[in-house]
Amino acid sequence: MAPAITLAADAPTLSAANTGFMLICSALVMLMTPGLAFFYGGMVRVKSTLNMLMMSFISLGIVTVLWVLYGFSMAFGTDSGSVIGWNSDWVGLSDIGLTELWDGYTIPVFVFLVFQLMFAVLTPALISGALADRVKFTAWALFIALWATVVYFPVAHWVWGAGGWAFELGVIDFAGGTAVHINAGAAALGVILVIGKRVGFKKDPMRPHSLPLVMLGAGLLWFGWFGFNAGSWLGNDDGVGALMFVNTQVATGAAVLGWLAYEKIRHGAFTTLGAASGAVAGLVAITPAGGAVSPLGAIAVGVIAGVLCAVAVGLKYKFGYDDSLDVVGVHLVGGILGSLLIGFFATGKGQSDVAGLFYGGGLDQFWKQCAGVFGVLAYSLVVSAVLAFLLDKTIGMRVSEDDEVAGIDQAEHAETAYDFSGAGGGAARTAATAPVAPAESKKVDA
Repeated sequence: MAPAITLAADAPTLSAANTGFMLICSALVMLMTPGLAFFYGGMVRVKSTLNMLMMSFISLGIVTVLWVLYGFSMAFGTDSGSVIGWNSDWVGLSDIGLTELWDGYTIPVFVFLVFQLMFAVLTPALISGALADRVKFTAWALFIALWATVVYFPVAHWVWGAGGWAFELGVIDFAGGTAVHINAGAAALGVILVIGKRVGFKKDPMRPHSLPLVMLGAGLLWFGWFGFNAGSWLGNDDGVGALMFVNTQVATGAAVLGWLAYEKIRHGAFTTLGAASGAVAGLVAITPAGGAVSPLGAIAVGVIAGVLCAVAVGLKYKFGYDDSLDVVGVHLVGGILGSLLIGFFATGKGQSDVAGLFYGGGLDQFWKQCAGVFGVLAYSLVVSAVLAFLLDKTIGMRVSEDDEVAGIDQAEHAETAYDFSGAGGGAARTAATAPVAPAESKKVDA
């Protein structure tokens, strides 16, 4: 009986402090989805603003319901074959005690599941930026439901679920470099290869219609990302979450500087769009790595991500794929960089004793990171493309060319983002209803 007594004495008990902290972090991560909607909404043309907002916002509804019905069970239930989880007691969340603790931690299961729900909501919303201006809203909503079910829930289990193959291999992903950003970026590439380019791609300059809206969205993302990253340690007892919080700020600031320096050298100006995009690139890259690297390592991760993501956003013009708002260039490339750089900059003094090449650990962790990165990338790319192909051949993924040219907001939502009808006389009303000139409505290359 002695071991049982010892185990009982050592068993975690509910911590009100950690529970409160994680609820706050969950709310911060939820805020990231509206923040993303503003970020993307400002980057598109006026006639697509509401559609872009809604493509993010609808994920809050769809994924929340799926998570309750079966998503949480698939992602974090008992492992089956290292590829999927399942726990019938979690279906509908109907058999979870109010004070039942998440295994090995001091927070209730309900707190863990709602924190992870916000990740599940955000991830498909990230994909939407690549598809701006041209996707039917009904098809997009159905895509979210299918993609969450066959891609996100299984991949979350691989990376974070006990028994998942990447988890068991020892792949380090503190808060979602693989499960969130590579997953979403690869999915975006898969879908745009199926649905094709916007009307006028590489012919018309496609400028953001509201850079203040972009900066507001970037600020909300940066703010919410502290919950996204620091909260992923699920508590505040040993300082690792604090390290992640610091590294989130450090890497993001460094990435802004890296992106702007590249932009000044390459294009001759420091742009607000570049600053906002650099911040997101740094946030993406530090997400998997921040618990494993030092603040100096975070500077390196941020600068590298800022520069290389700035380079990567131009590849769509070279290779001819229409990634409307640079989801591939920022989230896929940034996620890959952050995940792989762990193999070089991990100190062995953060979330684990695993050290990277620059700290005497050799390349063993780097190869593990490669397995996680390219396993998730390949699966998400292929399955997402197949889903888009099936939807395109059945209900159709794209709006008509006439609707795309006239404006997807009016065609899909029967609304417009800005109503100037009450602003003055007939000239103002005419300007509000007239087609927007290409030079006023297109987005430039970041």
